[in-house]
Amino acid sequence: MSDQDTLGHRDRCAIVGIGATDYSRDSGRSDLTLATQAALAALDDAGLSPADIDGVVRCDMDTVLHSDLADSLGIDNLTYWSEVGPGGVAPCAMVGQAVGAILSGQATAVLVFRELNGRSGRRFGLSAAADPRVGGAGSYDEFFAPYGLLTPGQIFAIMARRHMIEYGTRAEDLGHIALTCRARANANPAAQMHARTLTMDDYLSARMISDPLRLFDFCLETDGACAVVVTSTPRARDCRRPPVLIRAVAQGAIPGPQPGIQFPVLMRESIIELPARSVARTLYRRAGLGPDDIDVAQIYDCFTITVLLQLEDWGFCEKGEAGPFVATGGIDLGGRIPINTGGGHLSEGYIHGMNHILEGVRQIRGESTSQVPGAEVCLVTSTPLPPGSALVLTAA
Repeated sequence: MSDQDTLGHRDRCAIVGIGATDYSRDSGRSDLTLATQAALAALDDAGLSPADIDGVVRCDMDTVLHSDLADSLGIDNLTYWSEVGPGGVAPCAMVGQAVGAILSGQATAVLVFRELNGRSGRRFGLSAAADPRVGGAGSYDEFFAPYGLLTPGQIFAIMARRHMIEYGTRAEDLGHIALTCRARANANPAAQMHARTLTMDDYLSARMISDPLRLFDFCLETDGACAVVVTSTPRARDCRRPPVLIRAVAQGAIPGPQPGIQFPVLMRESIIELPARSVARTLYRRAGLGPDDIDVAQIYDCFTITVLLQLEDWGFCEKGEAGPFVATGGIDLGGRIPINTGGGHLSEGYIHGMNHILEGVRQIRGESTSQVPGAEVCLVTSTPLPPGSALVLTAA
């Protein structure tokens, strides 16, 4: 292991500004408008202007190009741009790209954004074969998917059933994840589910969408956008808000074929292990930390089962023990590892993981609506698919 691998980017960059639009089911705005609004909010939070930005990083599933946003904001000196994808694996990797650009001298301040009209526009949970916007043409995934598996929810339902078969995981265990995220959203006025409480009876009586996953095992469909501003730590100390240090960033993938978007999960040796396990090893090594050092975590939750699997893969409990772990309060405030303190994708909004990074910053700043007392280290994950990424945020 080289010093460069473990120390090369540790704490050398920081997030100095965060911004978001409202989260809704019908924004009434274009994707570019959403991206611009979130970016301007992040710049204002940092005390910077568009003239201070010389780098932009986007997700390759965005409809807004880097040049679109630069033009909308009036950025006239863009020296770096990049894109990362697909959707859910991108956010932490996008921050990593910003860090790389700054440390290599290609940019000094980088805007990272994600926008989507995920309810009123393209609905990511809808099968490509049934989506009129793609003309029922299907996708590359069809060459690798078993017949009839058309949506992400169907694939993750198979993973959930496998975990239940192998370890005795119960529906109620998944329900505790949904209820925990909903309780955090109930405390967050910006969350889509802020005013809607959820009980275990509500969860268990909800309609089955893809057995064993029920309605509340699925993330929300959301219109909205999020953005962050990344710069070097020395420069960050001159910005408006206290810097939140990027302790470490990691990306990774697991062995085996990697075709398509969703369906490689069924081609793994074990379908109940995500890329999180390999990403965790790299991130913990680079950060010089382990699971016992994490105060709070924002865990990618496109489905409840992805949280369950990641709790195991990130070392917060042993393999097969995540069910009892969540059922006994392990992920709640005051538990072993409080998670998704803004409500997560299940109850705050689904901005493909970017809202998790914003909530991580709030926790380190001490500004969350469900603040973990004394939180100084926050893990953020973006690892539901074969490639994955994650980062650790710490107090300056």
